[in-house]
Amino acid sequence: MTPNINTDAKLTTLINVFSVAPADRDRLVALLKEGTEAWISKVPGFVSSSLHVSRDGQRVVIYGQWRSADGIAVMRQRPEMPAYFERIKAIAQMEAITCDVASTVVA
Repeated sequence: MTPNINTDAKLTTLINVFSVAPADRDRLVALLKEGTEAWISKVPGFVSSSLHVSRDGQRVVIYGQWRSADGIAVMRQRPEMPAYFERIKAIAQMEAITCDVASTVVA
C-alpha cells in the first residue's frame, strides 16, 4: 500500500522526529532504513513509512502509517526494539508523536 494522507484513510500516523549532529545524520538514516526494512515493515498493521532529512542536516523525520495504534504497540514490544532504540539513542534524540490526519490540501 502506498502512503495515503487524507482524513478518509482512517489510519494512525506515527511521526518520529530525531535531532542529530550533521556528522551522524547518514549513519542515523541508514539505521532507520535498516530497521524499517528488516522488521518494522513486517509488523502486522504496518502500512508505509516515509523518511525525511532536514536540509540543515540536524533532523530526520519518519512519517509512518499504521492501520491502528495497536500495530504501533506491537512494534514497540518486539524483541528487536530495545537494542534498536539503544543504537538510535547513541547518536540522536527522539520525539514520537501519534496522530490522526485532520486535514489535507492538494493543489
